[in-house]
Amino acid sequence: MLLARKSQDFFPTLFNDLFDFNWNGNYAVNAAPQMNIKENDASYEMEFSVPGLTKDDLNISVDQDDNLVVEMTKKTEKEEKGDKNEHYLRHEFTSSQFKEIMALPDNIYKDKIDAKVENGILKISLPKHEIEAVQP
Repeated sequence: MLLARKSQDFFPTLFNDLFDFNWNGNYAVNAAPQMNIKENDASYEMEFSVPGLTKDDLNISVDQDDNLVVEMTKKTEKEEKGDKNEHYLRHEFTSSQFKEIMALPDNIYKDKIDAKVENGILKISLPKHEIEAVQP
């Protein structure tokens, strides 16, 4: 079973709205992508909705505690390039970050995890192996 650890909102919405407000006129961007997890006989298959991200914006790893770590970072250019007579009248593109840490089950080949991005979907394949029963 794949367990996802997510932070919980313990404070009322009013408190969150106060501190999530971008005082330049917009609310802060919620960067948590939608996720699907499927299981079949051979593997677990994960999908993250990541429109506009490339493989350079993503980092997938297994940490020292055998957790799957999925990190996404999208940065926008702060300085304007090109003609010095050109400037933004409105600039709504924002930078965003996301990090998901999931406990991996014992029956995963941790060295055979595969990931690819296509058409705005990050697909991660976690191949399974049989766990040998320990005899008493």
